Amino acid sequence: MADIQDTPEVDADAIRAEFEAAVGRGGSDSGLAGNSKIAHVIGVVSGKGGVGKSFVTGVLATQLERAGKRVGIMDADITGPSIPRMFGLAGQQLRSDGTHIIPARTASGIPIVSANLMLENESDPVVWRGPMLAGTLEQFWGETLWGELDYLLIDMPPGTGDVALTVFQSLPVDGLVIVSSPQDLVQMVVGKAVKMAAMMEIPVLGLVENMSYAICGHCGEKVEVFGKSHVAETAAEYNLDVLGKMPIDPALADACDKGYIEDALPDDLLGDAVASILASAGSR
Repeated sequence: MADIQDTPEVDADAIRAEFEAAVGRGGSDSGLAGNSKIAHVIGVVSGKGGVGKSFVTGVLATQLERAGKRVGIMDADITGPSIPRMFGLAGQQLRSDGTHIIPARTASGIPIVSANLMLENESDPVVWRGPMLAGTLEQFWGETLWGELDYLLIDMPPGTGDVALTVFQSLPVDGLVIVSSPQDLVQMVVGKAVKMAAMMEIPVLGLVENMSYAICGHCGEKVEVFGKSHVAETAAEYNLDVLGKMPIDPALADACDKGYIEDALPDDLLGDAVASILASAGSR
């Protein structure tokens, strides 16, 4: 193994040139590109990885689109992007009109930008330093031809690091949905997300618990695979609304892997979360 001191520095200028060659460079340094208009920006966050935050983002986007809303997704989880595959866009590339980024679109027309739509192979790693990640997010926001959207959902990276800070400081985020799982440390990691939101003065719409239970295929009983749910206690601790408890569903997991979440999603999944997003927009 080579000594770490011998590892070459990442050439940020070369990486940026590669990005600009793929999607173009231009647009305004502030605001949105072209005639794009975005009424509301909702971040989907988690205090730790592995809780299904991207899946929740996909569910919310699909349900909002079914409710007749114009919705887009910015995949801000740049080093772990999974949104394109979920919507059947694996292998596609972002395009450019020479000045602006043209987002990929799902079967139902949801526009999506993601780092995985810039890569030759979706399994290629994104090995970028913080400033490059931040710059890419700013380009995703300000140089994409989003059109007119009622909602832009931002699939945030897990945790409270550089990328989350860039999004909160640079983008007009109206509210956050926090995603958790039913494990003992959930109260601590949710607390980190809630406190960061408070520091950035962004309201938290509520808490979604993913992987809350599974339905036994033999008897139909609920099985708490990851232990007893703590979502009610956690929500009470931080004065949050519980927006839904989602089960482990192998059929939905398969649909995400194969890229047809829009077809497979039940109509009633996360109805309270969608209602909360709609209500919060109406109150502003």
